[in-house]
Amino acid sequence: MPRTDRPAKPGMTGQRLWLKAKRLIPGGSQLLSKRAEMFLPDQWPAYYSKAKGCEVWDLDGRKLIDMAIMGVGTCPLGYADPDVNAAVRRRIAAGNMCTLNCPEEVELAELLCKLHPWAKMARFARAAGEALAIAVRIARAHTGREIVAFCGYHGWHDWYLSANLADDKALDGHLLPGLEPAGVPRGLKGTALPFKFNDADALERILREKRGKVAAIMMEPTRSAPPAPGFLERVRRLADAHGAVLIYDEVTVGFRLCLGGSHLVYGVMPDMAVFGKAISNGYAMAAVIGREEVMQSAQKTFISSTYWTEGVGPAAALATLRKMKRVNLPAYLKKVGTVVQTGLAECAKRHGLRLNVMGHPPEPILGLDYGEKSQAVYTLYVQEMLARGFLASRVIYMSLAHQERHLAAFLRAADEVFPILVEAVDKNDVEKRLRGPVAHTGFRRLN
Repeated sequence: MPRTDRPAKPGMTGQRLWLKAKRLIPGGSQLLSKRAEMFLPDQWPAYYSKAKGCEVWDLDGRKLIDMAIMGVGTCPLGYADPDVNAAVRRRIAAGNMCTLNCPEEVELAELLCKLHPWAKMARFARAAGEALAIAVRIARAHTGREIVAFCGYHGWHDWYLSANLADDKALDGHLLPGLEPAGVPRGLKGTALPFKFNDADALERILREKRGKVAAIMMEPTRSAPPAPGFLERVRRLADAHGAVLIYDEVTVGFRLCLGGSHLVYGVMPDMAVFGKAISNGYAMAAVIGREEVMQSAQKTFISSTYWTEGVGPAAALATLRKMKRVNLPAYLKKVGTVVQTGLAECAKRHGLRLNVMGHPPEPILGLDYGEKSQAVYTLYVQEMLARGFLASRVIYMSLAHQERHLAAFLRAADEVFPILVEAVDKNDVEKRLRGPVAHTGFRRLN
């Protein structure tokens, strides 16, 4: 067990280590979405000693069921999947890195293009943010233009955060408010222009105003809701009419609605698509696929990194994709996600909790409707679910490891917790019931 500065109270070793981490690591963690303050300040276990299936053991040996973000959506087969781990062990035993290239990357490129017949080539990275940056670089190289029109959240790189150089609220409404562009060159001002999902008129205005200057349109085909009828089709037509490269960000939704990108469900094909998270079940891997004439433009610029050639990522991805097909993962995720969505909605109605259950079944999203009190109510929900042995959050990533017994136990716990939330709201003492501060929203400095 890791050493901490002072003896921990039972169940609090993770919090002690988290306090230490914030003195050693800016922000405490490498990922905003894993900061303890985003879930339950002063109480969140923060670290794990073991993870298997959908079960997690914290540093005090307490076993918890993950009905939260499941490794931020990276493990659709469940933690430590035996088939994926076996493939990784074989590659490690054979050597993970070499002067020569690993053959798995060719096999993976072939498989991804087979799943997406419109695509003919692939490039690989080891993180989705950098893969999105690669796609933007290729699109700019292909068109000789600089501007990117986008909607939604697409990572931390300069090309994206530059949107807030023109207006510091430009990225509000695109998942994470409060993202500061400090450190982003001022010269990038005006090179990333946002539009809202399902608002094709706004995109058309950008394309007309910046006629002949837009290199790419970056967007998710869907996230928490399907695209409006005709929206994707119109975006495709606008991209073609203005010579812009259409890039789909499939990092979050890819492989959850179908075996491949979600755009296959809607039948509108891009020029490039980017994958990460679910593609390799917890191992570092990301991919950019695209039409040959676009992808070949990568040769016009410099895109290269040593660790993009290691062998574990491609081996994990191949094993993950093959197992997804074998077990028909999208169908399973839809089934268990529907059970959770229906169960939570019925439970909320039974107890009079103002809860909206949204999102695609593989990724249910919970929205509390209590105005300014909503965040405090959410924090109380996380606190009470943790006390009952569950990691909980407003987003739930379903996985193959979520079995009927896990779902039943989760819904029983919710049936206990929801009336507590209602009572706290009725008595106006939500924050008094919290054993720590209200959870953070968006981006906030921790040090």
